[in-house]
Amino acid sequence: MDPAGIRDEDIRRAEDEADRILAWVERAQAALDELRGVGESPSGQVEATVAGNGRVLDVTIKPRAMRMDSVTLSEEVLEAVARAGLDVARRTEELMREGLPGFEPGEAAAQMERVMNAQWR
Repeated sequence: MDPAGIRDEDIRRAEDEADRILAWVERAQAALDELRGVGESPSGQVEATVAGNGRVLDVTIKPRAMRMDSVTLSEEVLEAVARAGLDVARRTEELMREGLPGFEPGEAAAQMERVMNAQWR
């Protein structure tokens, strides 16, 4: 990517989009703070709840899970937490799509990654 190819119009458009997103985040902060994701392990014996900021809020281990060896139980907990994280990410994207029509979070992340990984000449 050649920085000389970036036009003033491109910069203004990016600034406008960033301003729109920041304004939405300020309006939606309470809803974002309340977001929770829930995930269950493959066996169904462990359930985890994760906050929007990624903090693990709860892990529930059902009695039958106590029959598992420690490695399997650890894997079950990690998988439940990972699935809860994916669930809260999905819910966050849904909230963003509702509040920011036309904004596609996945595409924005991909564009940012392309820019960050570009070789500047």
